[in-house]
Amino acid sequence: MKRVLLGMSGGVDSSVAAILLLEQGYEVCGCSLKLYGNDTVGDAESSCCSLSDISDAASVCRRLGIDHIVLNFSDVFDKYVISPFVQSYLSGSTPNPCIECNRYMKFDLMLERALLLGFDYIATGHYADVGLNSATGRYELRRSADPSKDQTYVLYCLTQHQLAHTLFPLASSNKPQIRRIAEEHGLVNSSKPDSQDICFVPDRDYASFIRRYSGTEEKPGVFTDTDGNVLASHDGVSHFTVGQRRGLGIALGKPAFVISKDSSTGTVVLGDEQDLYKSEIDLISYNKVSIGEDGEYRLTAKVRYSNGEAPCTAVISGDTAHIIFDPPVKAAAPGQACVLYDGDRVAGGGVIV
Repeated sequence: MKRVLLGMSGGVDSSVAAILLLEQGYEVCGCSLKLYGNDTVGDAESSCCSLSDISDAASVCRRLGIDHIVLNFSDVFDKYVISPFVQSYLSGSTPNPCIECNRYMKFDLMLERALLLGFDYIATGHYADVGLNSATGRYELRRSADPSKDQTYVLYCLTQHQLAHTLFPLASSNKPQIRRIAEEHGLVNSSKPDSQDICFVPDRDYASFIRRYSGTEEKPGVFTDTDGNVLASHDGVSHFTVGQRRGLGIALGKPAFVISKDSSTGTVVLGDEQDLYKSEIDLISYNKVSIGEDGEYRLTAKVRYSNGEAPCTAVISGDTAHIIFDPPVKAAAPGQACVLYDGDRVAGGGVIV
């Protein structure tokens, strides 16, 4: 019997993943990750991966008659997720810490620990699919059956080794089915709402978190228009992100959007919506997933998790890529991920520069 270490956040998705794995004949052990403490996050109980979430995961495991363990990765989480998040914002970029958590915590450290403990696979409650392409010999990351819940965007960083040892039990499921299975099995979290926030910033006040974490006051700066004319002052670039329209604290008599940021000067450039569109972007830290060869490809691209996909030409070279969109795309922010798709397969992805 194959053994699976299942990452359990305390939510309904990973809980039902345990049920599905058991029905498929796997030996399952639940695993929750302790990633931070109240001294770092503040009101951690309002976020995901909190102590109450770990308690919910343990309760589900007792209900299903499987073991449950907790791994403390808080020091590594601080080093590889929280600290880079803060430094990225202070440098003027817009990071995606959920991708970094997947990269370093769930599919690296947890997998490493699982293999040391004699497990054959790890599994998570992500809506995604994985399979081996016999023609290319590569493991492929593929979309889930429910396009409204598909999470392949935040999983583009997975390596061939990680994909070979990963199961996604929810690949063919949708959310109503998951909640129905949870209710049928009397799980304590069957109606628990989905987490929407960055786990270590549950109140979404990024600027306050960055100030508290870094222990420094950010220098104020200025708003300018696209011609460089100063419009007003602001409290610091970390308060803003490319594409932002609301909460700018400035009235110009017309809609204004954040076009770019420069942390070295404290400048936030405001402009019209049309100024947000870009025809070309460059990617670094490119990870080849389903397409493993350099070259020029016709693909589709997603520049934010909530965005739709845009047709593009991708020129891939090693761990970099140059993307040419047709038509231009809106709000491709430095620091965010751009993920490329070849039909239902994730071709690869990288960080926008």
